[in-house]
Amino acid sequence: MKIPKTGLGQKSLGGKPPARGYLDGQMLIASPSMSDDRFAKSLIYICAHSPEGAMGIVVNQPASNIKFPDLLVQLNVVPDRDAIEVSTRHDDVMVMKGGPVETGRGFVLHSSDFFIENSTLPIDEGICLTATIDILEAIATGSGPESAILALGYAGWAPGQLEAEIQNNGWLHCTADPELIFGEPESKYEKAMRKLGIAPGMLSSEAGHA
Repeated sequence: MKIPKTGLGQKSLGGKPPARGYLDGQMLIASPSMSDDRFAKSLIYICAHSPEGAMGIVVNQPASNIKFPDLLVQLNVVPDRDAIEVSTRHDDVMVMKGGPVETGRGFVLHSSDFFIENSTLPIDEGICLTATIDILEAIATGSGPESAILALGYAGWAPGQLEAEIQNNGWLHCTADPELIFGEPESKYEKAMRKLGIAPGMLSSEAGHA
C-alpha cells in the first residue's frame, strides 16, 4: 500500500467550491436500482463536488483481513517490536475499501481536531480528509484525531457524471453525521436510509431519489 507523502494530489480537492447546491459533506446512498455492482448498498461520503467532477470515500465496506495496526508496521510508522502495543491502542481505527480508483493510496477521513497545513482538506461539519503519512504517525503516537477511518482508494466521477447518475435514480443522498462516517459499517446503510424516512427492505428497485 502507498500513502502519498505530498498531499492529496488532486486538483479538484484544492478547495471547496463557493457555489451553493453542491454535495460536499453529503452522503450518497446507493439505491436498489444501482446498476454498478461495485457500489451495491454503498454509502459514500462526498469530499469534493464541483463542475470539474466529484470525489468521495466509501465508508461502509471494510477491507477484508486488513487491520490498521498491521498497516502501521508495514509502512514503518512503528517498528515491529511495537506491534502488540499498537494493536491494543488502535484496533478501533477501521480500514475501508474507499472505492475502485487508486486502491493503493490511503485516505484518512477524520474529525477536525487534527489538521496539517497544506495537507488536510476541511470538508464540512467538523470532518476533514488527510492523505499524507503524517496523520498515521500522529495516530501511532497518540496525537492524532479523536475519530478516524482509513480508506484504500476512492470513488471518482467525471464532470456531470454524478449528477446524471442521481437523475437516473442510481443514488439517494442525505446529510452526513459522525455515526454514518465513523460508526459500525454493517449498520450504516440502513441508518442512512432511515434518515430519509425509508425502510430499506420496502424500497423497490424502481424508486426515485429524494
